[in-house]
Amino acid sequence: MLLVSDLEIAALLTSTRRIALVGASARSERASNRIFKFLLEQRYDVTPVNPVLVGQTLHGVPVAESLGDIEGDIDMVDIFRSSAAAGDVIDEAIAIGAKSIWMQLGVINEAAARRAIDAGLKVVMDRCPKIDIPRLGLLKQPHGG
Repeated sequence: MLLVSDLEIAALLTSTRRIALVGASARSERASNRIFKFLLEQRYDVTPVNPVLVGQTLHGVPVAESLGDIEGDIDMVDIFRSSAAAGDVIDEAIAIGAKSIWMQLGVINEAAARRAIDAGLKVVMDRCPKIDIPRLGLLKQPHGG
């Protein structure tokens, strides 16, 4: 199912606990790094995925080489890759049984989205959770605050 309404997106963000962030960057100026940190602050269990950074940690979390290297269920795969590269990530997400796909702003792959939908995954395309979470009133207070 392609999620487009605020109600659908809010329901997905509320039900999601574990996120694999594919294309995570160690560079603090990169959107993937900032959004990874934001999702951690929002109390999601986020695993960064980047084969180049395996063995390192980002914001205190060990980097996985691939989706298949993450133990346990994954609720959402958040994709910070090009639209063309998103297809392979989505195929891997389907293979590991992820529940949903979130393609970041500018990431649009209709054919891969259709494969995910046909496999029973929920799909969000060309959006950003760092924009949608506050816009939808879903911000969590910082720990201790």
